[in-house]
Amino acid sequence: MSLHIAARPGEIAPIVLMPGDPLRARFMAEKFLEQAQLVSQTRSIFYFTGRYKGRELTIGASGMGCPSIGIYSYELYKEYNVDCIIRIGTCGAYTTDLELFDLINAERAYSESTYAKYAFGFPASHMYHEGPAYTVINDTADSLGMNVKRAPIHSSDIFYRAGKGLPEIAVVNECVAVEMEAFALFANARFLKKSAATLLTVSDIIPTHEQISPEEREQSLLPMMELALEAALRM
Repeated sequence: MSLHIAARPGEIAPIVLMPGDPLRARFMAEKFLEQAQLVSQTRSIFYFTGRYKGRELTIGASGMGCPSIGIYSYELYKEYNVDCIIRIGTCGAYTTDLELFDLINAERAYSESTYAKYAFGFPASHMYHEGPAYTVINDTADSLGMNVKRAPIHSSDIFYRAGKGLPEIAVVNECVAVEMEAFALFANARFLKKSAATLLTVSDIIPTHEQISPEEREQSLLPMMELALEAALRM
């Protein structure tokens, strides 16, 4: 057991798929995993381990923001010897070149967050994906005929932002979308020499205020989930 995850040694698989929402983790486990077992529910953050097409996988939540995913991914890597974490989440598009339901595989994440600087002494404002997961996702998408955009994203600590216009860091670095977790996940993976990727579904178009309805959200995320699962089989 770690401080925030109650699973016993051996109950977390080497590959973890990580949505932000605990209920989404439960949905995925119940829908896709065979013999799924709830191995941790500390603070109502659910982790399930089971098998997908014979491969042992864990699906568990990160919560919201860099501090939250920073804690859970660090403990998974360090205390449970996880090799790879694939974050699967939603994002807001900064550009109308993207459409609702588009998939993005984050090449790198820019952020104003001080997480990487003060945790590990990494001074850069961006973190790259780590290890083979990013490439495996791209190759898997190509083999399945799925269109996935490879692009930089913005990991913001702020959901409700005063003022108009896009943040300067996103404009200067041509970030196509915003979410809140990839930067810390990539920093942990870099420091601990692990693999990490972030796969996102566009749920909002910020310039036009379009968004996926609550009724559409569950089904619209299935392609992303299935792509992550199929990629995990190849790692």
